[in-house]
Amino acid sequence: MPAPIFRTLLFLAALSPAPVYALTVSVDAPEPIKALLTQHLETARAARLGEQPDAEELARLRRQSEDTARELLATEGYFSPQITSTLMGGDAAQLDYRIEPGPRTTVRSVELSFAGAVQAGAGSSGLRGRIERNFALQPGMPFRQADWDAAKVNVLRALLAGAYPAARVATSQARIDPAAQAADLTLTIDSGPAFHYGAVQIQGIQRYPNSIVHNLRPFKPGQPIRQQDLIDYQAALEASGYFAQAAVRIEPDPANAVAAPIRVEVVERPEKLFSLGIGASTDTGARVQVGWLSRDIANRGLRLKLDGRIESKRQLGAAELAMPRTSAGYENSLGLQFKREDIEGQETRATLLAAKRSRTRGQIETTLSLQHQTETQQVGTVASVDNQALTLNYAWTQRDSRRAFYPRSGHVLSLQAGVASDVLLSETSFVRLYGRHTQYFRLGANGRLVLRGELGGVLAETRDGIPTDILFRAGGDNSVRGYAYQSLGRTLSGGVASVRYLATGSVEYNYFFNRDWGLALFVDAGDAADSPGNLTPVFGYGFGARYRSPVGPVNLDLAYGEATDEFRLHFSLGVSF
Repeated sequence: MPAPIFRTLLFLAALSPAPVYALTVSVDAPEPIKALLTQHLETARAARLGEQPDAEELARLRRQSEDTARELLATEGYFSPQITSTLMGGDAAQLDYRIEPGPRTTVRSVELSFAGAVQAGAGSSGLRGRIERNFALQPGMPFRQADWDAAKVNVLRALLAGAYPAARVATSQARIDPAAQAADLTLTIDSGPAFHYGAVQIQGIQRYPNSIVHNLRPFKPGQPIRQQDLIDYQAALEASGYFAQAAVRIEPDPANAVAAPIRVEVVERPEKLFSLGIGASTDTGARVQVGWLSRDIANRGLRLKLDGRIESKRQLGAAELAMPRTSAGYENSLGLQFKREDIEGQETRATLLAAKRSRTRGQIETTLSLQHQTETQQVGTVASVDNQALTLNYAWTQRDSRRAFYPRSGHVLSLQAGVASDVLLSETSFVRLYGRHTQYFRLGANGRLVLRGELGGVLAETRDGIPTDILFRAGGDNSVRGYAYQSLGRTLSGGVASVRYLATGSVEYNYFFNRDWGLALFVDAGDAADSPGNLTPVFGYGFGARYRSPVGPVNLDLAYGEATDEFRLHFSLGVSF
């Protein structure tokens, strides 16, 4: 063949594309090894993506996948696997893997040692003992690289959460004996020095006194550092009302371990705030609310809050002067309130002066208060009466729910107790007890069950002289649906008066179609009476809708009151600006 023609044919052959194959991969291996290999082998990934490699590329992927398989099996403790692959050609390439992982390597010995202050520090022997007892890998357990890495992280976490924020892994080795299928683990943790709290260094504060930040710290200089203290400190700063954001950290510099500086960075809230709100409910009607807040009265961080609320059945004006929260978590305040309401024929005009001390720690909120209340009351055609009481009150509330709106699990428990004496600015001596519990249960992916119950009692010889807010009535959106707001009590000519005992309960099922919309089915029961023996629960049944609006929850319920043989609509909506 002439040379020019031969060269031409070679050139045309070079330009011709190499044959490609539609690839299918299967893995024959025990579970869950099969799922691991199918996910990560290069050939399996190419098959999932629909790639069509040529012969050379397929050979490369095949070799690389076998290496990957050995590495993956080693991380699972299989160091002597048998891997075979079979390729069947044609227009479609079928690549079959057969994996025999062999015996799994187990932990034969664990040698855990410490360096640094934790090795000989006072009280550190207990911490070392807990770390050793809780070490995730013990002799006889299967060896996996992921478990080995996690075990080291957990050891460090135990030290970092305490007084050793500079702790590190000094040495780490896993020696594998393939013949014995055994792993010998050695780990040395260097705790570094023990850190103690130093001075607080503040950044970002301009409007408010530095004392607010200093008083909220839950530790004293010189105490050993704890990570939980720093988390609590940051939470207290953000909950104080003065700061929109807060960050608390230390620099784990061993040179400053004796007195490590605490760096606090805050973003302040505006000193003054004006708010306007509107809403409506079937309990008290349409609502307009106006509020004004100043957070730095007299340049001492005193907060003055003024509130005004006008509703169809209730009008209220209030002023409160609150002091900054102390390092122990206490917040003291003085308040004055004027209120007028006309509900179910019981009309009251009341003035309340109160001094309170509150504290919130974790899920628990407690309040101790001393309040003096005077009121003028008229029920229907009954002549007006004047009531007053000086009461010492204690309230305890636990909130174990992650969501503010429509929680799916958890509970809210509130307990209250109050006492008054007729020799101390009170018309009548009494003891008031009240409890309310709401429990949330998750039912499936989209449902929840809500159980609520409340009990109240005023222990006194007579109800005469006791202000209305201390006594009880039932009925309404958050009580017994199917009945008008506070319509269950002592029936008089032209109205319903408050009484000394209360008992209500509710069972409600919610199903949420998506994040924002849901439906409700419920049964409520309860009553209010002047003696426990006269409590005769009435029932309400119904269904409703739930909507998580951008401005707050919206509830709409239609309830049937068995005792009245009537249907009643219950609706609530609130919007704040």
